[in-house]
Amino acid sequence: MSTINTIRSNTELSLPPLPLKRPLLMIGHGTKDEDGRQTFIDFANAYQALDSSRPVVPCFLELTEPTIQAGVDRCVDEGYTELSALPILLFAARHNKFDVTNELDRARIRHPQVRFHYGRHFGISPGILDLWRDRLLALDQPQFPRKDTVILFVGRGSSDPDANGDVYKMARVLWEGSGYSTVETCFIGITHPRLEEGFRRARLYQPRRIIVLPYFLFTGVLVKKIFDTTAQQQEQYPEISMTCLPEMGIQPQLLSILREREIETQLGQVQMNCEMCKFRQAAAGNGTAQGHSHDHEHGHHHHHGHSHTNAAPDPYADLEQYHQRIWQAP
Repeated sequence: MSTINTIRSNTELSLPPLPLKRPLLMIGHGTKDEDGRQTFIDFANAYQALDSSRPVVPCFLELTEPTIQAGVDRCVDEGYTELSALPILLFAARHNKFDVTNELDRARIRHPQVRFHYGRHFGISPGILDLWRDRLLALDQPQFPRKDTVILFVGRGSSDPDANGDVYKMARVLWEGSGYSTVETCFIGITHPRLEEGFRRARLYQPRRIIVLPYFLFTGVLVKKIFDTTAQQQEQYPEISMTCLPEMGIQPQLLSILREREIETQLGQVQMNCEMCKFRQAAAGNGTAQGHSHDHEHGHHHHHGHSHTNAAPDPYADLEQYHQRIWQAP
């Protein structure tokens, strides 16, 4: 289905009304891939089309424009003094907990009259599970029974153990009761096991089929790399049927989750998992745990010197060093 038709079909989606007419700042990760950037913009436009009572302003943390600061400026220029800001991210890793909040802190300094309400990431939700179950069901074929099929669940990868653990949890919940031989979890970057290792582990079960599931909201450089690697693996191991599912994209389930997150933010009912947050535990080690919170004011995160402009060596390439330093913050 084309993007335009997808947006039109989603306008028929019925969502609960918003308590407030507060503008929404939709914050994406950002990508150098133009297809990925445009899909995010289209996603924001689809959500805006469902409710024109307040502005929906898409922006990006890094790699492309408009920036978070530009998004805030747009709302201020239109006369708003309160904003809802939602990270359009699957899991609560460093970008969610640290980098986005720093950008909002910068915006608060520039616009002290504006009050920011920071919401929750998408997380593990029934709607996303339903989306993937439907896609897997559509792949069922008599010649490839589920008992002879392995799911290879591919996450983006993070330096935050809490977020990496959620990837494993999501994969496990999706697999439970599915009838597939097993699910292997791996990552396309930053942490381990990497995608190639994931394929190696999947082959150990001697499956007739491997279904690769890229756990991404939108396309981009990494998603395209997963497709390319799957094609290479298929060529190398032709006796195993390999299928790579597309990223989630613009789906009614995601628009419904987004409405839930926006309402939570407007009502002040955002709840974050702080017990396993390494930033909290690091603060506790310094005797400052009480100063760390995930409330709507998000004045607790400070991060300086963080830059994505220069390529850096992979700090987690050495597994022994990885396990020694993974719990160090930030």
